[in-house]
Amino acid sequence: MTKQSSEVTVEFLQAFANAWNRHDVDDLMSFMTDDCVFEASAGDEVCGTRYEGADAVRAGFAKAWESLPDAKWGDASHFVSGDRGVSEWVFSGTQADGKRVEVTGCDIFLFRDGKIAVKNSYRKNRPPIQA
Repeated sequence: MTKQSSEVTVEFLQAFANAWNRHDVDDLMSFMTDDCVFEASAGDEVCGTRYEGADAVRAGFAKAWESLPDAKWGDASHFVSGDRGVSEWVFSGTQADGKRVEVTGCDIFLFRDGKIAVKNSYRKNRPPIQA
């Protein structure tokens, strides 16, 4: 099914993952509702940092590549059940000091009208490794 379908599929979530790995924020936002929410895996709030609305979510997504410009989400697997879904992945990237980050994580999604309304991200906390 396409992004315009009223039903979200595993293929939809894989296309979303592919956009992350291309660092394509415009494509990422095409998967999101206009009033979307992104809860990042880190931040000062109990939910991490919460971004609300398309402009804030776009900025939050772009931050992923600022400190780790080679960020990748590999080995993705997905499932969808009604208006909920999960993507599991291995996040990797290189910090400015040359240390590598490699951790498992997942996104928990809430869908509405064939798009992502909420992306709630979780990532293991592991010290960077010397490259």
